[in-house]
Amino acid sequence: MEKKIIRTEKAPAPIGPYNQAVQFGNMLFISGQIALDPISGDLVQTDIQAETRRVMENLEAILNAAGMNFSNVLKTTIFLMDMGQFAQVNEVYGSYFADAAPARETVQVSGLPKGVKVEISMIAGK
Repeated sequence: MEKKIIRTEKAPAPIGPYNQAVQFGNMLFISGQIALDPISGDLVQTDIQAETRRVMENLEAILNAAGMNFSNVLKTTIFLMDMGQFAQVNEVYGSYFADAAPARETVQVSGLPKGVKVEISMIAGK
């Protein structure tokens, strides 16, 4: 099996030495995404729900670039600056999954890139 780098202009370009995603066989490993608008490069920080929506849209673009969608997601990790915003993030996040939500952990962290409030990474497979 060969590792394949997944890139799309419909999600923000990496801000460091990493790729949007790496596919290895049928598995897709998506780097943590933040609420960067891929067109303007601006952060979406109106509120935590808008920020989470932008993160999920970025993740969806990367999934699509690999020929996948949210039904292929096996596991996610949500990093939150404030666990008090868990319910709002969870509401938006949950709206992207039908009946088969993936495995997940959510952790509160002391800091995230560019001062965002939420970052989400994913593992998907076909």
